[in-house]
Amino acid sequence: MNGWQVAEVSPLALAYIGDAVWEVYARNRVLQRGIRRPAELHRAATGYVSARVQARLADALWDHLLDEERQILRRGRNAKSAHTRKSADVLDYRHSTGFEALLGYLYGQANLERLETICALAAGYVEHWQASEKPTQSARKGH
Repeated sequence: MNGWQVAEVSPLALAYIGDAVWEVYARNRVLQRGIRRPAELHRAATGYVSARVQARLADALWDHLLDEERQILRRGRNAKSAHTRKSADVLDYRHSTGFEALLGYLYGQANLERLETICALAAGYVEHWQASEKPTQSARKGH
């Protein structure tokens, strides 16, 4: 399907493709929510793809993963990168790399059903966190 073998690429290469997979999934999810204005689309998608959120996802998904998937997440998390994002804490960056490596692995294995399951579960967590962090109507009015 993709012209490369999972066993032949590094955890960072898996994270590279996993980052793109998650970005597309997140953008689709945002469009499904009815958001249409470009600035709002960008802001909403960032809520799914930030290193901090992806690090939280790596932890939240742990109990849902198979042993093989946990190993990939660990390998991605422990991979030594030459750089980190300026906007990300080093630990968040490493954990988010593990999350991305997991998605890259599932994509590379052409295990699209499992990939969809993990992405849907991850998006559900993000949306739950976003809903619980929004101030209530009475809190916004100062009540």
